[in-house]
Amino acid sequence: MSGFRVWGLVPAWVLMLATLMVPLLIVAAVSVAERGAYGGFAWDFNPLSYREILFSEDWDGNLAFDAKYLAIIGRTLLLAGATTLICMALSLPVAYVIATRPPKTKALLIYLVTLPFWVSMIVRVYAWLIILGNEGFVGRFWQWIGGEGTLLFTPGAMLVGMVYSYIPLMVLPVFAAIEKLDPALLEAGADLYASRWTTARRVILPLTWPGLAAGAVLVFVPALGTVLEPMLLGGGKQMTMGTLIQTQFGGARNWPFGAAVALVLMAMVVLVLMVNARRAMRREART
Repeated sequence: MSGFRVWGLVPAWVLMLATLMVPLLIVAAVSVAERGAYGGFAWDFNPLSYREILFSEDWDGNLAFDAKYLAIIGRTLLLAGATTLICMALSLPVAYVIATRPPKTKALLIYLVTLPFWVSMIVRVYAWLIILGNEGFVGRFWQWIGGEGTLLFTPGAMLVGMVYSYIPLMVLPVFAAIEKLDPALLEAGADLYASRWTTARRVILPLTWPGLAAGAVLVFVPALGTVLEPMLLGGGKQMTMGTLIQTQFGGARNWPFGAAVALVLMAMVVLVLMVNARRAMRREART
């Protein structure tokens, strides 16, 4: 039986090795390779791409601290964090309404929440390009209330697109957590004359926190590496780590530096996952 368990996992290990570990090792190797004279890279060991994230070098070879890439990392974290917080705030009432509907209505509402996943991401982002544009209904409303300029190509437009893209990933785990709530606890709160706000704050929120934490990871991790929203809705004016990596592998043709930034982004993702796993282990140990 133990032999079957070992050999039965071989396909999974082979798949993980081929699709995760080998590409990751290739990216790590490229990040310490020499930049090619005409783009790409050469297999010569040169770890200076990591130094380039923090320092710039002038014509005389002098190094100076340069915070421009740290600003991009900070902007990426800020956008991903804001997207996660907005998704948490919006998903809680939405998930509660869905969880308290009759079974047929509940199934229909869950289907509507997952409906955007049936459409390509680029089509969804282009749809917001039209909606937020001067001829779209949101853009027309913005002009009608006296707003100046256009809503497109701003950090707000990027945030709207990211929230729209990732909010289903938050609603589903929060819905699963709320559905497990014991209605007797809510009735007990009402019997003790607790207001709806108090019930939400003292009963619903603590009991649904595992779902919120799981949804936060599901939203925050892909939001760190998002590319389409900054490029299309942000107009490329506000660079993030995703667009920086895309630029280095594209127009700049600086593959080692792009690979180094990609590994920094991956390290941030792994850190988030490790913190979440540690919190989950502590929570299980308390129960």
